Amino acid sequence: MAAPATRWFKYAAPQAFFPIAGKLVPWFFMLAAALGLAGLYVGFFIAPTDAQQGDAYRIIFLHVPAAWMSMVVYLAMAFWAAIGLAFNTRLSSMMATALAPTGAMFTFLALWTGALWGRPTWGAWWVWDARLTSELILLFLYVGFMALQASIDEPRRADKAGAVLALVGVINIPIIYFSVQWWNTLHQGSSINFKSAPTMAATMLLGMLLMALAFWAYTIAVTLVRLRCIVLERERHTEWGKHIGGETR
Repeated sequence: MAAPATRWFKYAAPQAFFPIAGKLVPWFFMLAAALGLAGLYVGFFIAPTDAQQGDAYRIIFLHVPAAWMSMVVYLAMAFWAAIGLAFNTRLSSMMATALAPTGAMFTFLALWTGALWGRPTWGAWWVWDARLTSELILLFLYVGFMALQASIDEPRRADKAGAVLALVGVINIPIIYFSVQWWNTLHQGSSINFKSAPTMAATMLLGMLLMALAFWAYTIAVTLVRLRCIVLERERHTEWGKHIGGETR
């Protein structure tokens, strides 16, 4: 009998993980919807008006969680890509591929909501600020990862090439995070610091955390959906893949 610690390793096989992913998807979609509605309600109807920026600041309830997720998803993508590269596990590489479009979407959302916030705050849609520029580079890394994989026909070679690019790009994450400390920039510093109390009202913080959790749940849901599609595509020549593929048509 397999030890409890090793019993989970069987789910590293695409065939074993595929049905579990399908069962989790609707739950995470419902959780994302509930948390998102709660976060938007708190952010736009309960949180107080900012004394300096007025109601224009409310874009943070989308901008800040999207910026968080753009970095977290990249780290998750690089992690799974590294696991796939080191241990040649197919599902890990597929997970990295499935995460990339969602990470790119959050990066794009962070950039555009930042522009909408910057126009009334800075008087400009865009400045070559250190954090904005490094976030734009992050978008290019996501697009480059997807483009590189798409340009290589053989999946395993595509996974390895994408993994190398993803790992090299990890250096950009601390640059984004610490840019406001390392350079004199227009972008404001973090309002949430683990070493001190938050500098914002509790309801503002609650709204952002709810939206961040909603984005987390959404990321898991859409990644699992995309992962199942990738598994079906790559496993279509196997017996179980032909069987599952026939059922999903």
